[in-house]
Amino acid sequence: MFYKHIHNRIQIVLVIVAILFLVIIAKVFYTQVFDYKKLNGYAANLWSRNLPIEGNRGIIYDRNGEVLANNLTTTSLVLIPNQIEDKEETAEKLSQILGVTKEAMLEHVNKKSSMERVHPEGRRLDYETADKINDLKLPGVYLVKESKRNYPGGKSLSHTLGFVGIDNQGLSGLELMYDSYLTGEYGAIKYFSDAKGNRLELNEVYEQPQDGINMTLTINNEIQKSLERELDNAVMKYNPDQALGIAMDPNTGEILAISSRPNFDPSNYQDYSTEITSRNLPIWATYEPGSTFKIITLAAALNENKVDLNKDQFTDSGSIQVENARIKCWKHGGHGTQTFLQVVENSCNLGGYTGTFLSSKMLI
Repeated sequence: MFYKHIHNRIQIVLVIVAILFLVIIAKVFYTQVFDYKKLNGYAANLWSRNLPIEGNRGIIYDRNGEVLANNLTTTSLVLIPNQIEDKEETAEKLSQILGVTKEAMLEHVNKKSSMERVHPEGRRLDYETADKINDLKLPGVYLVKESKRNYPGGKSLSHTLGFVGIDNQGLSGLELMYDSYLTGEYGAIKYFSDAKGNRLELNEVYEQPQDGINMTLTINNEIQKSLERELDNAVMKYNPDQALGIAMDPNTGEILAISSRPNFDPSNYQDYSTEITSRNLPIWATYEPGSTFKIITLAAALNENKVDLNKDQFTDSGSIQVENARIKCWKHGGHGTQTFLQVVENSCNLGGYTGTFLSSKMLI
């Protein structure tokens, strides 16, 4: 009886062990098959490091394919603090090349981070500076590709195109309005390191960056150049506070050229006040239509056959009383008797008022 009781206990223990063993096997199976990607990702994040590679910003073209905004390839300085063997020497040499104090560079090399981007002194380096850093062959010091926005036309179309910041983010104009389309996506060079940050002898993984979407405007750059030239001539001759111009296709409403003065160089926007960089006068300011509205009112009168340009005549005496106001012609003494075609040619104020009166009568 006693042995039978022991035997039953042994069987129960064996069943429990078997169940536990099956649970462990099921857990291992689930981990290896279903949780593999997630856990592998966690592990990779612990010992993989990324050197970012910036995607190019989308190019902006005029209607004929002429480049209005593109990119120049530059390099920027990135540090991996845990890989820097001699922090004092590294800070000293880099500070001499970049023209900053050693103390400022020590702050970068001593950062408690997996990667330190040297900003702003290490951003958008010219080729000569980048070559000097590259020749040092310092551990933990890397140069990564970045792009810098370039505007071949200089100040031309500056308010419309806008400008970007040091991180290639749109800050004004079309660069800001369509920033989400123009901005590319980062790629990376992935390398592997141990818990102390020491680089492992494993193959690097290259993830290609994605460039932004290109944009084509209705602008005709040849017409734009002509407009810029004429505005410069007007400013030089008359020295006005402001000057502006727009060229539009009347059949489609497409803007062929647009500009204003004062303007600015979008590559160096920080050298100008916000009053200049943020005011695209043709679309920002408001203006009275003035004599241009005479064409609209007279066209309405013609459309309703209220006036004949060549036969009907109007006598401009120099002024006319309208309610409690006296409207005067811009020409002292008026233009005398003239046809309505001559009213348009002379931009006669009183003739324009008569055209307004005739066109308003037809609406009553």
